[in-house]
Amino acid sequence: MLTNRREILIEWGDCDPFGIVFFPRYFEYFDACTNALFHRALGYRKAEMLRRFKIAGIPLVEASCNFKVPSSYGDIVTVESCVTKWGTSSFSLEHKLFRGDLLAVEGLEKRVWTVRDAAEPSRVKSHPIPKEVIEKFS
Repeated sequence: MLTNRREILIEWGDCDPFGIVFFPRYFEYFDACTNALFHRALGYRKAEMLRRFKIAGIPLVEASCNFKVPSSYGDIVTVESCVTKWGTSSFSLEHKLFRGDLLAVEGLEKRVWTVRDAAEPSRVKSHPIPKEVIEKFS
């Protein structure tokens, strides 16, 4: 299973008035880490991935977070991200954010591989994930 690791420096603007990371920022970190994981696996940045596979995107359809230990301004955290399950047109990811050796946050996502609906281009619809994509993650 391919796992990507990414270090993040917690900035002043990431924190709430209590001086800890404001919870929505974790979802932003996880989104960036998903993009980094796909870049590592496929060798393409997101815009190139969309063009090459002729997809509209990989939108988030489900997300959850379990907050265990707070992180604060100046901390350097490491996020480990991996795909835990492949479906026909959807996939699940796990993100583990560590502050040093401590597991600080666990995040789960479900995303869908989508294309533009030919009948109604302003809409997207699910589409099977190419086997070549899935193979790059093993």
